[in-house]
Amino acid sequence: MAAPSSDSSRARWLGVVCVLAALIGWSSIPLFLRYLSHVIDPWTSNGWRYGFSALFWSPVVVLGLARRSLPQGIWRAAFWPSAINCGAQVVFCWAHYKIDPGLLSFGLRSNMVFAVLGAAIMFASERRVIRSPAFMTGVLLVVLGTVGTVLAGDDGLPIGSTLAGVLFAVAAGAGFAGYALAVRKCMHGYGAIHSFAIISLYTAIGMVGLMVVLGDRGGLSALDLIGKPIGEAGAGVFPFDQFGFLLLSALIGIALGHVAYYYAIAKLGVAVSSGVVQLQPFLVSIASLAIFGEVLTGWQWSFGTVAVVGAVLILLVQHFMGHDAAGGGEAMEYADLPPDHVAAAAASACEER
Repeated sequence: MAAPSSDSSRARWLGVVCVLAALIGWSSIPLFLRYLSHVIDPWTSNGWRYGFSALFWSPVVVLGLARRSLPQGIWRAAFWPSAINCGAQVVFCWAHYKIDPGLLSFGLRSNMVFAVLGAAIMFASERRVIRSPAFMTGVLLVVLGTVGTVLAGDDGLPIGSTLAGVLFAVAAGAGFAGYALAVRKCMHGYGAIHSFAIISLYTAIGMVGLMVVLGDRGGLSALDLIGKPIGEAGAGVFPFDQFGFLLLSALIGIALGHVAYYYAIAKLGVAVSSGVVQLQPFLVSIASLAIFGEVLTGWQWSFGTVAVVGAVLILLVQHFMGHDAAGGGEAMEYADLPPDHVAAAAASACEER
């Protein structure tokens, strides 16, 4: 009887490693994008990153087509989630050209509010959860924390490019919430790996198309990064040039981060995994301070913490009330497709009816 227990323990520890890897990978994305904002335009950044990510996931699609194992209807089902994801990714990337990563990451907690409103409209089973006092307390904490983080900076009310960046961050939060809801509505019953591979391909087509039309020299400006050193801070850490840095951002954040997160969900569950990734704004802010010199005020840290606590409370109430609704058994999970940096918005337990 010892072997199963040992295997279970190893699986849990591997799940812990994977959720930490996902947390670190997604925390790196705002840092990559902020660095890249100084060397290429956002259309080019998104086009190359998502194009490379689609190449990473392409074997799943190719093998599925060759073996005729792709679920019937998955191409049609994935269209709307992909279209919404494209819009969210555009404004998310643009936000990094306006504000620093730490403020942006705390501001993205607003996606929880949009997800709640959308869920109340789209899913009758969620309305009982949303009416819970604890759940609404979490929503209010997210709103208070997000607004406070934006307004508590040294410069007071954001104006100019900072205001534009904040608006882009909020728009990205709304887009990511819409993406999560579309995934839940359209992709339920499809496998997560197949679903994300198809959505990655669709998103890459959109991002590359926008890059060719709107990017600097149709996106070819990224090739100018070949042979250019990363800079003094990264010279001893990354043994490649700025173009390699661009591709690395796609590999770590978009491709491998999702693989690690999926495995963590399988071994640790949705509640634990999505709760851990809520630590992302803190990691991003600390790293942004060290790398870019971004300084958040004490009040911004306090309000940011309030927003994260509210997000965790929302997840916990959603998880446990969904578990109770399923009769105390294991709640079924729909195909989790967490968008970059806001994975928890798409990760929720739901009852199989």
